[in-house]
Amino acid sequence: MIKNPLTPGILKKYFGKLLLSFTLIAMLIPANTGTAFASGSNPEGLNLTQQRVVTGQVTESDGNPLPGVTVMEKGTNNGSLSDANGQYRIAVSTANPVLVFSFVGYTSQEVAVGSRAVVNVTLAASDIGLEEIVVIGYGTAKKSNVTGSVASMGGEAIRDVPSANISQALQGRVSGVDMSQVSTKPGAAMQIRVRGTRSLNASNDPLIVIDGIPFAGSIGDISPSAIKSIDILKDASSTAIYGSRGANGVILITTSKGYAGQQARISLDSYVGMKQVFAKYPMMNGPEFVALRAAANQYTNTLDESNDVNTDWQDLLYRTGMVTSHDLGITGGTQTGNYNFGVGYYRDEAVVPLQDYTRYSIRSSLDQGIGKYLRFGISTNTNYSVTNGNNLGAVGMALDHSPIANIYNEDGSLKQRFMQATSGAQWVSTREVLEGLGDKYIDQNRAFGTYNALYGEVKIPGIEGLKYRINLGLNYRQSNNGSYTGVGVFSGTPSNNSTASISNSHTINWAVENLLTYDKTFAGKHQVNAVAMFSAEQSMYNSSSVSTKDIPIDAFQFYNLGQATADKTVNPSYQSYELTGLLSYMGRVMYSYDSRYMVSVAARTDGSSRLAPGQKWHTYPAVSVGWNIANEQFMKSISQINLLKLRLGYGETSNQSVAPYKTLGLLNTRPYNFGTVYSMGMYVSELPNPTLGWEFSKTYNIGLDFGFLKNRLSGTIEYYAMYTHDVILSVGLPATSGVGSYMANIGKTENKGLEYSIDGVIIDNPNGWTWEAGVNLYANRNKLVELASGQLKDETNWWFVGHPIDVIYDYENIGIWQEDDPYFNILEPGGNRGMIKVKYTGDYLNDGTTPARAITAADRQIIEMEPVFMGGFNTRLAYKGIDLSIIGTFKNGGILNSVLYGSGSYLNNLNTRSGNNVRIDYWTPDNTDAKYPKPNGVGGDNPKYGSTMGYFDASYLKVRTITLGYYLDSNEWVKRAGFKTLRVYATVQNPFVLFSPYTKESGMDPETNSYGNENAAVPLSGSLRRLLTIGTNTPATRNYMIGINMTF
Repeated sequence: MIKNPLTPGILKKYFGKLLLSFTLIAMLIPANTGTAFASGSNPEGLNLTQQRVVTGQVTESDGNPLPGVTVMEKGTNNGSLSDANGQYRIAVSTANPVLVFSFVGYTSQEVAVGSRAVVNVTLAASDIGLEEIVVIGYGTAKKSNVTGSVASMGGEAIRDVPSANISQALQGRVSGVDMSQVSTKPGAAMQIRVRGTRSLNASNDPLIVIDGIPFAGSIGDISPSAIKSIDILKDASSTAIYGSRGANGVILITTSKGYAGQQARISLDSYVGMKQVFAKYPMMNGPEFVALRAAANQYTNTLDESNDVNTDWQDLLYRTGMVTSHDLGITGGTQTGNYNFGVGYYRDEAVVPLQDYTRYSIRSSLDQGIGKYLRFGISTNTNYSVTNGNNLGAVGMALDHSPIANIYNEDGSLKQRFMQATSGAQWVSTREVLEGLGDKYIDQNRAFGTYNALYGEVKIPGIEGLKYRINLGLNYRQSNNGSYTGVGVFSGTPSNNSTASISNSHTINWAVENLLTYDKTFAGKHQVNAVAMFSAEQSMYNSSSVSTKDIPIDAFQFYNLGQATADKTVNPSYQSYELTGLLSYMGRVMYSYDSRYMVSVAARTDGSSRLAPGQKWHTYPAVSVGWNIANEQFMKSISQINLLKLRLGYGETSNQSVAPYKTLGLLNTRPYNFGTVYSMGMYVSELPNPTLGWEFSKTYNIGLDFGFLKNRLSGTIEYYAMYTHDVILSVGLPATSGVGSYMANIGKTENKGLEYSIDGVIIDNPNGWTWEAGVNLYANRNKLVELASGQLKDETNWWFVGHPIDVIYDYENIGIWQEDDPYFNILEPGGNRGMIKVKYTGDYLNDGTTPARAITAADRQIIEMEPVFMGGFNTRLAYKGIDLSIIGTFKNGGILNSVLYGSGSYLNNLNTRSGNNVRIDYWTPDNTDAKYPKPNGVGGDNPKYGSTMGYFDASYLKVRTITLGYYLDSNEWVKRAGFKTLRVYATVQNPFVLFSPYTKESGMDPETNSYGNENAAVPLSGSLRRLLTIGTNTPATRNYMIGINMTF
């Protein structure tokens, strides 16, 4: 076993000390700290004769009663809530009681009771958004006082888009956060990039934090129904407090809880719906394929093919999918605490048979005060999910099959196999056949995760605002994969061997955080918040995999590989064990003067076991300032401006998300014969690097927040510049060295961008009407600044200095060669008219027009994929109990790579060698204006430069969700039935695309659905996996759902 530089013993020692320190502090708290008590009970040390009852009503400024208002007796734990009529009742216990009335969206009031027995209060609505509380990491702050770049979204807005996970719900709704689709299979999460891509080899994924504890699981483990709010930290002045884990942004998730004094409330959120294919892949039908085969004039029909047959393989494969979600929750509170319990069920059945995703979840939390000084809480989130058919290649098979193949026997039954030109016998892949496989096929992943957090908090006696808090997190996740393919299944050969495999992985993560916080306001104007932290974290991961073939009977599937008659394969490359640790120190001070001038200063130091001795520790400073110009005296007369805040920030973060032990190099095995003896030897495949250190980024941020007309119109404009140095990069070595590569800190990248978002309340309740709308837009400019050893390019990985990280290195398509085109014989010797024409970049002869050479690999171009800008829009129109909301996304510019149209997939069959071809307008002597090349031209089944046909303008404008809802709260029968809220709604997801060059050509959804090395006949290499494509994945769908939200 490789020894971990930050040993478990060291971490356990810190962990034990932290627990001991918390216990000692708890023991030192004076015994007479008191206990929680209900309204009207006897607080410790007070005479019952001092108590008296105060009643009253809380109303809005228009006189309507305000239910749910928290009424607290200042300086005590004594509290109450107003009822449905705004009435409240509280037994006060102090000599000169002061009542504090507070409610979200309203300005809090403190009222001295005096000798009164009845106290009526009118709460004024606060300016929209100004008093909103946002989570900023290790604390909260009023939105108006935040100096970093933080984007927030409430749970209700997230649930406007019914989805399997939050990445789908956030797409296009947060400026500067790009959610890209990497799979259309059930339950798939999206790729998240906050302000671009920084690293070449390390992770670019943001850190996810749930209720203050870094999350070690998959984003698919988080049910959207459990979320109260999401806050995304985007700039380094905000994320530096998370150190090496915050380099790629931080997503802070706050789960739903009750509140103090809340009566128990049961909620049910449920929806069901059906899924239909948005658009089939644009493959040729029978007559079109017959015409193509005639134009190619190379291959003839097989015995199973006939020109009068028209088989639509996609119609024979797809079904109507179903999606179901049910979430039941109970929340409530005591006078000094709150609780939450919930269970959830989610199931997504794909339009492809045997593909589905099911998740069961259970969550609970408890937060309780004990006397005046102690508070503790515990939360748990446990999920179990089952994914079936994730590796099923049914779509690829359907697209590849000949549309003129007759797959029916004379009696009308399906054939098991049919003959296709050159590729021979093919397995018939239809919905009926797949659903009838039974035990002959299974591809299943079962994942279990439990994420648990415990905290204890102590108010330090005698120092107002000073608290000590300990956070403990313990997470466990396991994933079990099993697959089995029976004899002859998916194969043209009936006797093809059965195969089976299993793989398992386990992750155990624990974290402990010690926090000392101080929060106090002096003289009503000087607000100080300080936090100091020490934390320790350890993660253990191990995985294993075994495969074999020749399983005796289908019933065994993958459950007993020991019964296989063939050898079992245990590939060393698929076995893994990792143990990593992280120690951290952090401090932050935030100061605000009169809500006009704000400053935040922070620093964090991390030590990582992943890096080399002498390089383990790094410190990240951050500073940001804010000036709320609208609160200046000279702005008071301009009542239309409610918020005008200028923010400036600078911070450093780093990235250590590389595989552990990279500093130690890598050994691989290789078999060899020593005489007559078969032996296994070891060799060095990756050199060690004892100086491997941190990859770090420096970020500058400037932002302007504005709010007009009582914040009915609000928004943000931001500009950022991020410079990443010492990029962790795998450096290739020459073959003469005998070693493939080594990992080093070599390279620089940068990201610069502009973000803009605006939200407006256009109509605010005249005669019951409300209309809200918002739009966000952002543009990021990514650039690779430096590579190893001064190189300007790395053609293998498609990295080029001065260009974005994500580019295509290929020829530039400029049309089709025509009969009258000059220089054809020079540029394409041996070519033919009707072939693809690409751009020539070489020299010319003395006449300045005649090319000096033929087209060669030197003419390949660097094609940048990043868009000019992208974003999203939303609007909500409501009239009394009816509401209509629309959410959409857009992108301008950039390149979309659809392998369907390139030679990596179905354009590689342009001579009808076998199977089908994508429906295209191809060149013939009678159709010279066609976009696509001549069938059976240069390259045969794979047209020369055919990959260039798959590059499209990535622009699109699409509506993602339309929801129509109706609140039934005002109906008398609803009130009599005990419902507090009751809403029914209907939703259409992915209803239509308003604009897209790709959709215009193909009819398909213009969003990517695959990584670069997936879902293609000839995919890109593994090193180009980062380049997202439209491949032959499960097709995109249009979903129709109905749902209900109720509380009682």
